[in-house]
Amino acid sequence: MSVCLDRVLLDVEEPFVFSPYHKALRKPFDYYMFGQNYIRPLIDFGNSYVGNISIFYDIQEKLQQGHNVVFISNHQTEADPAVIALLLEMTHPYIVENMTYIAGDRVVTDPLCKPFSMGRNLICVYSKKHMLDVPELVDMKRRANTRSLKEMAVLLRSGSQLVWIAPSGGRDRPDPKTGEWHPAPFDTSSVDNMRRLVEHSGVPGHIYPLALLCHDIMPPPLQVEKEIGERRVIAFHGVGLSIEPEFNFNDITASCENSEQAKETYSQALYKSVNDQYDVLKSAIHGKQGIEASTPSISLSQPWN
Repeated sequence: MSVCLDRVLLDVEEPFVFSPYHKALRKPFDYYMFGQNYIRPLIDFGNSYVGNISIFYDIQEKLQQGHNVVFISNHQTEADPAVIALLLEMTHPYIVENMTYIAGDRVVTDPLCKPFSMGRNLICVYSKKHMLDVPELVDMKRRANTRSLKEMAVLLRSGSQLVWIAPSGGRDRPDPKTGEWHPAPFDTSSVDNMRRLVEHSGVPGHIYPLALLCHDIMPPPLQVEKEIGERRVIAFHGVGLSIEPEFNFNDITASCENSEQAKETYSQALYKSVNDQYDVLKSAIHGKQGIEASTPSISLSQPWN
């Protein structure tokens, strides 16, 4: 906490401004390891699981061959990048240290978030959920998003890029009636924009559905808030990460009658996979089934053991 407060105060005195494409700051202060070390004590590794770890080996091979890879994921907490990295750091340090996250503006403007964000590779965008918060800033936000998309296109053309995006546009929230957590619905246009960027990069690209369960360690506010400076609550709990094989657009949409139907079908197929994986992780962690929650398509393991 003392290191965290030092970094927050340093940024208040000399505010760091994120560029549309931000590279993780590792020297002279290693912001990446700072984030890892801060979140690590919150994770109950004995009750945490990774689904289909073997697929990450295939992904690493594709990246080393110059291919691009995109994770289409749900989003649960501000700590998601660290959770992913902590669950894979023993087996896939190359993947977690080279991943680029599509990040909303709040994580690069909130004083408490900024030091953690500085340790990740980011493409900075304004979320649709907050686009209209301040009407006079809408045009500026749209122009900024256009610049970020151009940065993304340049990045993908260089190859060997791994990109994480949450097309829901924000964090999952519990159902107000039942209190149950589920991945928030995907925005079809966000999924399709990412797919087209990958396809037009001139480099082989692959899109995978990724599921995260980690809301217990740092749950978001129950409602989307406009103001910066939300209250943080942290806890020690098991977390989960799962992936399924890549989703090929042409295979999934072969029977669709038009492009709009194809876009929706593809987005919904990815969303269903994320939900199915999430349910397995939920059975393993909250249902206390552990490895026994594995299914024929989702094999759970604890690769740090």
